[in-house]
Amino acid sequence: MNSMNHPQDADITVVNAHLNFPKVHLIAPKPAGYIHIAAEIDPIRPFGLGPESRRKREARALALKLAKELEQDASVVRATVFVARLLPPGAHHPEGVHKPAFDLVVLIETTDPAAAETLQGTPHYAGLIAGLKARSDYLHVTRARNGRRIGSVDFSRDGVFLFNYFHGEEPRKLIPIWEYTAGWFEDRTGLDNSELLVPEAGQGSEYGLINHCRWDHWHDILPDLALRPTFKSYVLDNFAANGVSPMPILYGLA
Repeated sequence: MNSMNHPQDADITVVNAHLNFPKVHLIAPKPAGYIHIAAEIDPIRPFGLGPESRRKREARALALKLAKELEQDASVVRATVFVARLLPPGAHHPEGVHKPAFDLVVLIETTDPAAAETLQGTPHYAGLIAGLKARSDYLHVTRARNGRRIGSVDFSRDGVFLFNYFHGEEPRKLIPIWEYTAGWFEDRTGLDNSELLVPEAGQGSEYGLINHCRWDHWHDILPDLALRPTFKSYVLDNFAANGVSPMPILYGLA
């Protein structure tokens, strides 16, 4: 563990600073645009998912088909479909904010933010939204930019993918406290990738940030969340001290 305190953002309240995890290593954000589409069809529960319903099978097939069609657009870098696997420890659900139980997610990455906005006017995108809306009880859609990056997420193979939905009582604190606590994940879990999605203004997103990252295996992350006391004292307690609520869900590729 690094013995030197890393700088603290003046906007955030830091507790248990004596734990002193190293500052996270960041690289330049991507110039990309994103569209994050999250559906609740067979909502994820604390002990995972039950058998897939017919409409979930239909929604997944539709999402995979239209994701491939969207990727034919020159402005689309990739369109990836995820299915929920587990609700990990650490969630806090504030009143008045939708409690995420998204069991199907489509993440579209475009060459730049303007391309993401243009894509939303295309027939294939409209068909995806209409098809998911018809088969889900709740659909959350937001267009976003990459605000911070540890490294690029590897979509070429399956793994344990995190979407962590953050709400902040004071939105200005979201990025600084995420950056402060991200060093714990890099140090304790070997995390070497993360793309922080910051919703564009005017999107009406329920969440001020959506963190997206990946580990190779379940044992790379779950024991640390369940058994390391510093997950609470360094990560969760600092979130709480700043009025920040994390709402994580773990996914696999569809």
